[in-house]
This record gives sequence, structure tokens and C-alpha cells, in this order.
Amino acid sequence: MRVLFAASECWPLIKTGGLADVAYALPLALTRIGADVRVVIPAYRGLIDKLESAQPIRRIEIRGQSFGVIEGQLPGTPLKLWLIDAPYLYARDGDPYRDAAGHDFADNAWRFGCFSEVIYRLSMGAAGWQPDVVHANDWQTGPALSWLSLEPVRPRTVFTIHNIAYQGWYGREAFDFLGLPPRLWSIDGVEMHGGFCFMKGGLTAADVITTVSPTYAREIQTREYGYGLDPLLRWRAARLAGIANGIDMEAWNPATDPLLARRYTAASLRQGKNANKRELQQEMGLAADVDAPLIGIVTRLAEQKGTDLILGALEPLLHAYPALQFALLASGDRAQEQAWRDAAARHPQRVGVQLRYDERLAHRIEAAADIFLMPSRFEPCGLNQMYSQRYGTIPVVRRTGGLADTVTDATPQTIADGSASGVMFNDADVGGVLWGVNRALELRGDPKIWKAMQLAGMARDFSWERAAAEYLRLYARP
Repeated sequence: MRVLFAASECWPLIKTGGLADVAYALPLALTRIGADVRVVIPAYRGLIDKLESAQPIRRIEIRGQSFGVIEGQLPGTPLKLWLIDAPYLYARDGDPYRDAAGHDFADNAWRFGCFSEVIYRLSMGAAGWQPDVVHANDWQTGPALSWLSLEPVRPRTVFTIHNIAYQGWYGREAFDFLGLPPRLWSIDGVEMHGGFCFMKGGLTAADVITTVSPTYAREIQTREYGYGLDPLLRWRAARLAGIANGIDMEAWNPATDPLLARRYTAASLRQGKNANKRELQQEMGLAADVDAPLIGIVTRLAEQKGTDLILGALEPLLHAYPALQFALLASGDRAQEQAWRDAAARHPQRVGVQLRYDERLAHRIEAAADIFLMPSRFEPCGLNQMYSQRYGTIPVVRRTGGLADTVTDATPQTIADGSASGVMFNDADVGGVLWGVNRALELRGDPKIWKAMQLAGMARDFSWERAAAEYLRLYARP
């Protein structure tokens, strides 16, 4: 089966969030089980140089702009990539969506609208390779499926929602400027409350809609979580499926992870985590104390992630537990960044803060921490709670979305049967965070229960092969 997998980012080339991990790991898993996959993303600055055997294979002219298609391979993998080369649009300072100051690019509708039209052209064989399935991801690719829906003969289409809160909503002028067919401006097309919604285009046009966990698939059909698209998703519920993401079990393996200070297995768990904790404490300016409970946080500073709730709970927790430490790796909301700087200044050697993206440090925090905190107000799937379990770190999470699907809460029953691997709390408020952390620290006080939870998490199978097999079945669904 030939699959064109379209996304706005792909690890390890470019990453701002979990979409990049999925756009790498799922196509790689599909390739390994026999699919013929091309991943297509924009050629952001410097990406072409990161590919093996990169060569131009096609030029496509759209709205007076020339787009090159560069084919190459991710080093060390069988995964083929197509980079869409238009330096004026994509080779900029900043990340894929924002400038160096953190502001959205003013022309994002044009940048990703053109990207979507290139995807559409490639889907119809413009590069001499005809996919059987086009798998588009998130709002940046939605209009590609809108264009495809008008073709009498076309590939099968799948649209995956990674986060319904980000929909790509623009005015009518963006629709006209991009030159989409007028018939798409309707309630059954891309129009939403008088505007142009990129994501709605994907949702109305796709043969199959997926999202990244079964619980999130149910949640987004409700008013609370649907962000205005819940009526459409209820209407298309028969075509909506939730498939939990996997993780890269090779990249996230404490026994082989080259980024760790010391590698470890279940048999050397205590020694390994202590060695990594010592190194992290030194690196992040924390007190050298392997017995101190260490809470790790690797996230975006955003309302969705509940990081403001952690800030609200920080002082009470530090007061209640004199040895407690926090290690934060994050970036995002500028006010929250300053609040974390202030917290680190107030609590030297107890609050370590790094406000940036750093893959190496993310791995080291997972390996060193005792507890990993994720108080998300909503979480389509989440990856760090799975990384944490893989590293023998106990996730403390809010009961929502993929967190509810991938963490086994420590209840009397799950503790007794040995399946408990984390702690869940229900309320998205400071009280919920306090309850979850207090519960985890209480469990940590019983070394036998704590180790059993660590080992249960390390034994879980979060591989992408399961998800890839489910996607292959969906690709073939009539």
C-alpha cells in the first residue's frame, strides 16, 4: 500500500510538539510492516542538508510561486521524505508557525494553504508516484483533502486530529486568495461561522477521521472539548476512530539510550535512576540528594498543559515537603516563563528551570525523575506519560484523553494485581495537582509498592507496531 503522509513537522528534522514524533514514528512503523510511505513536510531552513541523498524530483507552480519537491531519506532509517522547497515561505527564523519573537507568521494561511495545494497535486501523481492513501494531519493540511474531495477518481483520505484546539481559522479573504473552488465555501465544506476553517476542510472531506486516543475521540464529540466542531464530529461519528499513539521504543529505551548519564534496565533500576538523578541535579543546579523526591516536567507552557496549575501548587508542595525538587524543561507563554524564573530564584537548589527545547535534557529528566507531572486540562494523547513509564518514572496525570488510556491508576485493586503504573486525579485545578502529587509521594513512602509500579510501567508495550496495524486496517476500510 502506498501512503502519502502529510504533516507540518517531523522529528528529528523539526519539532514543536507531539505531531513531529508521530510524523516520524508512525510512517516508520508502516514502512517496516510493508507499506510504501512518503512523508511530506515543508522545507524549513536547514532541513534539506539533514537528509541523505537529497535531490530535486519535481517543481510545481502554484499562484505564481514555485515549489520544489526534494526527495531524500532520513539517515539511518528506510523512511523517505519529500521536502517542499519554497524558501520565501518556509526558510525563516523561528519555528514552523511563529517568528523568533514567538508571534504567529502573518501569512500562515498562505504558507499552509499553498502547502496543502502541493499535497493535493502530489496526491494526484504530480511527482510520478501515485498514493493509494493520503493521510493528512492537523489543520495545516486540511485543505488538501478539500481539493481532493472534488476529484472523481482519487486516493482514499484519512485526516488525523492531534489537537482540536488549533483549527487554522481565517477570514473569507484567505479562501479567495488561495483560489479554492467556490463550491467549498459551504457548511459542508470549509466555511465556519463566516470564516475559513482549515481543520473543518479536513473533517468534512476525509473518508476516515482519526484522533490519537479512544478517550479523546469521545471527548471531542462533547461541547466541553470539541471547540465548536463537536456537532460535525457527532454527525461523522461513524467515520471517527481513536487510535492511541505509540512511542519509539528504540529511542526511548533506558537500557540503550545514548543521551543518559547511565543506562539501566529493570534489574538495575535503582542504581541507574540514582546515577541519572545525581547528574541531573548537578546540571540543573539542584541540591545533591538522591533521596530527595524529584518531580520532572517537560512540556509547553500553555493553558492546555495545566502548567499554571503547577505554579499554583508549587509553593504549598515545597513548604509541605522540605526536600522536594522540581526539574522543568519547557517554553511557551512568556508570563509563565517569567514565573518559573522567579520560582527558581526564590528556591535555589530546589527548582531547576531550563526554558528551551532540548531533546537530550528531556531524556535525562525522564531517567532521573521519580515523578513526572502532567496536569493537562485536555490531552489528545500525550507521549511523556508513556516515556515516563518506560523509564520507571511514575506519571501523575489528570484523567483525560490519552492520559486516561495509557496510565493505570494506582487503586487498591490495581496495586493488588500489580498493574498500577501511575496516579490519576480528576479535577483541573490546583487542588487536583496537590492531591495527585500528595498521593504519589504517599505511595513512594512504601518502597515495595513503588518499585512494583515502576516495573509495571517499564513492562508495558507502547510500540508503534500496534498502532500501525490499526491504521493499515483503517486505510483499507470501505
